[in-house]
Amino acid sequence: MANVLTPFVYWAQTETQISLKVDLTDVKDVNVDLDEKKLRVVAYGQGARGLNNYEFILDLYSSVNAEESNYKVVNRQVDFILKKKYPAWWPRLTGQPQKPTWLKIDFDKWTSEDLEDNEDEKRDVCNDYPGTYDRLHKEEFGYRKEDFKKVYLIIYNLCQFVGFVYVHIVMAVMYSRDGPAFMKDTYAAVGNAMKFIQLIQFLEVMHSLFGYTKSSTFVSFIQVGGRAFILFAMIEAEPRMQTKPVVFYLFLVWGTIELVRYPYYIIQLLNIEISFLTWLRYTLWMPLYPLGFLCEGIVILRNIPYFEETQKFTISLPNSWNFAFHFPSFLKLYLLVFCIPLMYMLMSRMNQTRYKKLGKSKLRKKYVYFNE
Repeated sequence: MANVLTPFVYWAQTETQISLKVDLTDVKDVNVDLDEKKLRVVAYGQGARGLNNYEFILDLYSSVNAEESNYKVVNRQVDFILKKKYPAWWPRLTGQPQKPTWLKIDFDKWTSEDLEDNEDEKRDVCNDYPGTYDRLHKEEFGYRKEDFKKVYLIIYNLCQFVGFVYVHIVMAVMYSRDGPAFMKDTYAAVGNAMKFIQLIQFLEVMHSLFGYTKSSTFVSFIQVGGRAFILFAMIEAEPRMQTKPVVFYLFLVWGTIELVRYPYYIIQLLNIEISFLTWLRYTLWMPLYPLGFLCEGIVILRNIPYFEETQKFTISLPNSWNFAFHFPSFLKLYLLVFCIPLMYMLMSRMNQTRYKKLGKSKLRKKYVYFNE
């Protein structure tokens, strides 16, 4: 018995069964002894200590049905399915509180497809049993292991929130000091910060493109790209527009929307529910989106004569490409063909999302919950 070693064993569970993965390859001579509360496995195979005899014994937390349980040997492991005698969520696999060092938690299976009859049904145990999931993570790693994607998104949203807080604080302080006279200096005061924030927002398009968020890539690009067009092509490119009061109102509307949106995303990532913030997120857009589109439309309209005068971004014939582009005409077309449909599309989408988040049935449930 001196040559008998213990393999690594990974476990996961549903309410009705336990799955075990024994980390052995090229397995031969498997001997399995299973009763209601004990599993003993002896096998010869390639494990962490090379080709050798391996053995482990598990004293189970509760009873299993030995007749309905089974195992199979595959190329890279030995898989066990142990049917629980009584459907229940086990707080641990073993009867003893101390977990053997060779026993690991198979977190991949905890959030993958349920191994029961319904193959289409997905189970997210992290959401279904957050307390148990967190405790097992802490037991396994000594701390709550967070997903890199989640940590990154929290940091991104927090940085964007801080950026818009900075813009709003500067605008508020200077307006309180100088009054409406400050409006003409808005872009000089916060324009660089707003440009930096806006460029960083293009990461949100990448987030949806690579599956970091569930938002539409097209909608994200339209929203971020539309703002970037106003900021860089309409304001940054025309110094006379930078001193107009409409820039102050535009930045105020943009910032107010984001000062609610980014904290809402952060609490969603942290699985925290703040009803008032949710209500703000899906209600504040109703006055602010039309105001934002109005300010953007004014910026474009005021810029048309400026670009007629300067011919900036206009390509005239003759040229080597044999191509002409009249930028002021494009701005008129942009207003008629793009802005109005875009406003309708975004507001319709937000209205549908608002109904899902704040529909009558959900509001009624929350009201009943808080008054019980």
